[in-house]
Order: sequence, then structure tokens, then C-alpha cells
Amino acid sequence: MVDYAVRAISKSGHIRGLAAITTDLVQDLQKAHTTLPVVSAALGRTATMGALIGLTLKDPRYRVTIRVDGDGPIGKIVVDANGTGQVRGYVDNPAVLIPLKENGKLDVSGAVGEGMIYINRDLGLREPYGGASPIISGELAEDFTYYFTTSEQTPSSVGLGVLVNRDKIMVAGGYMIQLMPQVEEEEIAQLEERIAKMNGGVTEHFHKGVTPEGLLRLLMGDDASILDKQDLQFHCTCSKEQIGGVLKSLGSKEVEAILTEDGKAEVVCHFCNTKYHYSGEDLKQLLSELN
Repeated sequence: MVDYAVRAISKSGHIRGLAAITTDLVQDLQKAHTTLPVVSAALGRTATMGALIGLTLKDPRYRVTIRVDGDGPIGKIVVDANGTGQVRGYVDNPAVLIPLKENGKLDVSGAVGEGMIYINRDLGLREPYGGASPIISGELAEDFTYYFTTSEQTPSSVGLGVLVNRDKIMVAGGYMIQLMPQVEEEEIAQLEERIAKMNGGVTEHFHKGVTPEGLLRLLMGDDASILDKQDLQFHCTCSKEQIGGVLKSLGSKEVEAILTEDGKAEVVCHFCNTKYHYSGEDLKQLLSELN
């Protein structure tokens, strides 16, 4: 199944939903960063959340950045997504190996630890806007549920999952259901009942062939309307010119020092691990642009 996200609305218009399958996206992230299973799960869940929020952006130029800043061994998780379904991300420490939980599942919460979640949206305004909330479990789905309910005052339910077999991503995806202000108590009760009955979680349903559309109708009712669909992919926007701009931001003295001491430079993109090489002539050109 090709990665994509869908957005839906309930028949009453009081409940909205987003769902995505992100298996290839998470696999590409695993390959780019050589993440071990528990890190693949944590980064994959966060990337799926980024893909879901990206579907809500109304302009291809708009972006959302998620930062999970925990004190666990994997360090910081950063995900960046835009309005065209392009998602990228990285973690501080991709090679974390910790024991499984007693139930045999990956200990994502132990890898993430305690800390804060930050979500910022760049909508082309003078300043991005965003919010923050504490990490309450480290499993991430619960943490994003808490974020949207408290920081953005939108009662939400988030489900995220990544099924990993060593370095192979078997399936990945997620959903977010949000309540509109006019929702009725009966609708909330029905929704809670459907969520409670969703045995096995997100990955089990996708592994069985359930589509994102099917997952939303399972949660929101068969009469939910699918509003739009967007293909998803791992894509980094870095380039040699862009990275050159980062070098220039260091200032002429720093660039000149690199030229004098090393005669060349190598810069690695955090998001995709692409290495960019700058010869002595490249550095001299950057210096001429600075002076």
C-alpha cells in the first residue's frame, strides 16, 4: 500500500478525523539514519504525527515542526512536514538499544523519557505560532493527545503505531480524531465506544489490509465522508546552496578559519545524512559573497 493520508468529517459535521499509512516513509527514515527498532518506533510515530498535521496545512509552502525534547537515551526527536505530504526527521541518538517491556513490546517511553513536546506551524506569517505541553507517558500517541487537548484546546484522540522487525518496517501509520465545539454527548459516547473496541491498535488493522479510509469509518461511523487524500513521502529539502547559506551564517572569520586550517569543509544534513563537500575554491567563493 502506497503511503498516503486522508481527512474526513462525520455525518453531523461535529467530528473530524485524519488517518495515514506511513510504512515506506518510516522505512526511508530508518535507512537514512540507521535507527535501531525502538528509535525507529519513536521517530516513526512522530513522523506519522507530522504527516497528519501536514494534511491540515492549506498551502504547500506552509510547514509544521514537531520537537519531542525528552531526557531519555534517544535525546531529541525532530520532524518537519509541509503541505505537500513531504516529511523528514531525525533523532539525536539513532543507535539506542534498551530491553523490551515485560509484554515483549518496544519500550518507547523508556527511550523517550520525560520532557516537553513543542509543535510550531509556519504559515507564512511574520512569526511561526505554536504551543508546548509536557510528555506525560513517552509513548507519544498519548502525549500528542494531551498536547492537542490542552495546548490547542481541541479534545482529541491520537493513535500511532510502528511494527518493526529488526531493520524492516512491517507497517506504520496512525490517526487523529478531534471533536468540534458543537459535538453532542451521544456522539462522544459512540466515538469512545468505537475507540475502545478497536482491538489490536493501528498497526494490526493496517497489517490486515485496512485502509486509512477504512480506519476512519471504523472510528467515526460508516457514514463519515472522506474530504481529501494526500500522498506521503520522505523528502529532504536540503541542497548544497542551502547548506552553503548555513556556512555563511557562521560569518567571514569562521569560514576563513576553516579555509586556513582545513582547506575544505564537510557538512552533514541532520535530516537525511547527506554529506556536502566544499573545496577550498567553494569556501573562497562563500567568503567573496560575505565580504
